Amino acid sequence: LRLSLASVPKHIEHFSKFSPSPLSMKQFLDFGSINACEKTSFVFLRQELPVRLSNIMKEINLLPDKLLTTPSVQIVQSWYIQSLMEILEFLDKNPDDHKVLGEFVDALVTIRNRHNDVVPTMAQGIIEYKEVFPQDPVTNQNIQYFLDRFYMSRISIRMLINQHTLIFDGATNPVHPNTIGSIDPQCQVTEVVQDAFHSAKMLCDQYYLSSPDVILQEMNSKITSQPISIVYVPSHLYHMLFELFKNAMRATIECHENSNNLPPIQVMVSLGGEDMSIKVSDKGGGVPFRRIENLFSYMYSTAPAPQIGDHTRTPLAGFGYGLPISRLYAKYFQGDLQLYSMEGYGTDAVIYLKALSTDSIERLPVYNKTALKNYKMSQEADDWCVPSKECPPGLVLQAYNPGSLHACLHIPTPSSAKTDGCLISCCCEAHLQTSRDKVF
Repeated sequence: LRLSLASVPKHIEHFSKFSPSPLSMKQFLDFGSINACEKTSFVFLRQELPVRLSNIMKEINLLPDKLLTTPSVQIVQSWYIQSLMEILEFLDKNPDDHKVLGEFVDALVTIRNRHNDVVPTMAQGIIEYKEVFPQDPVTNQNIQYFLDRFYMSRISIRMLINQHTLIFDGATNPVHPNTIGSIDPQCQVTEVVQDAFHSAKMLCDQYYLSSPDVILQEMNSKITSQPISIVYVPSHLYHMLFELFKNAMRATIECHENSNNLPPIQVMVSLGGEDMSIKVSDKGGGVPFRRIENLFSYMYSTAPAPQIGDHTRTPLAGFGYGLPISRLYAKYFQGDLQLYSMEGYGTDAVIYLKALSTDSIERLPVYNKTALKNYKMSQEADDWCVPSKECPPGLVLQAYNPGSLHACLHIPTPSSAKTDGCLISCCCEAHLQTSRDKVF
C-alpha cells in the first residue's frame, strides 16, 4: 500500500469515524505479560493509532485559520500527516512475517522521535498567533479546549508506542527489570515522591542557592504496615510531582526571602479503597482565588519562550505549560490534579489517582458532534450580573430588562465627593417613576 499525500484526507475521514478504544492499566499489563504476543499488539496498533491520529487531526482543522496558518502549527500538522502515512503502510502487511514486525517497531521509534518537540512547537504557534492577532475570550476558550484534547491524545499515542517498542525490542530494562514497558506493577509511590523532590531541590539550590526540606508521611488504609504501591507509569507520576515541587519551592523561597529558616514542604500520601492521593503543601504565600484557573491556561503564560530542541536547558521556566500538562497526566488514567490556595498563607496541590488498575482506564478525546459544537460556541451574555468596577459612588447604575423595563438606581455620594446630582441617561422622570413602581 503506497500512499500519496493527496489520499491522506480520505484516510483521515475514514478513520475519524471510529472512536478510539481506551485501554485499562490491566489491559496494558496483559499486552505486556510473559505471554505477550507481538502479532496481536501489531494488529491492534496498526488500526488504533490511525484512529487516534485521525480523530485529533480532524480537530486541528477546526482551529481558527489565524492559528492554523502559523508556521509552527503547519509544522506540527505535517508531522501528524507524515506519521499517519507511515503507519497506514502496514495495513496490508502480513502480521506473521517477523521482518514486518521488526520494521513496525522501527517505524514507531521514528514516529516517536519525530514528535518529541510537538509541545514546544505547538506552544510556539500560540506565541506567533498572540503576537499578531488580538485576543478574544471565545477564541481563547476554543484553543484551551483543543490543546487539552490535543496533548491528552499525544500522551495516549506515546503510551501505546512506548509500550510496544519497549516490550518487543528484545531487551529488558536493566534498571527496572520488573517494569512492563513503561508501567511498574508495584510502583512505590514514596520513592517517586523522593526522586522528584531531590531533582527539584537540586535545581532550586542551583538557582536560589537554598531550598526548603520535605516532610513526607503516608497513610495506607489497606495494609497499614506496608508502603503504598500502585500499578502506574512512574514517569507520569514523576512529571506531576516534579512540577508541583518546583512551584512549591519557588513560592516558599520568594515568600520567605528575608528569613533564615524556610518552612518545609509537607507531603501526605494516602491510599484508600478507591483513590490514591498525594497532597503537596507549601507555605509560600498562596495565590488569589481568581488566578487559580489562569494557572491551568495555555494562553496565560508570560514566561519567555525557550529554544525548541534545547533539551539540556534547566526547566525553571518554559511555556508555562507545567501545570496544565501535569493535570492531563493525572486525568489520563481517570485521576485529577487540583489546587487549593489560601492567599497570604500557602497552597495545597492534590494529585488524585485510581487505587485499582481495573479503574485506571485511558481518558481519550473523540471527534464527534459534541466536540464540533464546542468549537462553534460564540460569545453569549452572562446570565449572572457582572459588577462594574468603573462606576464611582454618586453615579446612576442602569439596569436593562428585555421587557423594555428600565430602572435607574441612585447611589448616594459621600459628602467629600465633588459629583453633583444624578446622571440619568436612560429615561425621563416619568418613566423612571413607572420603572420604580414595577421593579421595587
